Amino acid sequence: MRTVYRLVLNAVIVAALMASSAAPASVPTLADCLEASDFIVNAALSRDNGMTRQAFIDRLNGDFVAIRAFPSELRWFVRDEDDERFLENAAEHVFDAPSAPAVHRREFLQACFERLGI
Repeated sequence: MRTVYRLVLNAVIVAALMASSAAPASVPTLADCLEASDFIVNAALSRDNGMTRQAFIDRLNGDFVAIRAFPSELRWFVRDEDDERFLENAAEHVFDAPSAPAVHRREFLQACFERLGI
């Protein structure tokens, strides 16, 4: 379980550092949606491996604090509070309405694409 969390955190940090351009705040790119859907799948896998909702959300909020240390244009997906709430709500849904990881990915992508206007 800690390994999954560390992999997710490392992916978020690497993506934030490697970002070369950023979409305007609160408007994700297609790549953002796809990468964030991987995060949602990992949330479901963490849940399936015994992580509690509270533990996952606490760690996610801790990650948000760390990510805020970077300028928003260098951040992956969570560039502002709206993005944070969107991702946190999706992660909470994983724990509140358990389904297969692929179902959560599909639901998340649908909501994310709506933010994109697709």
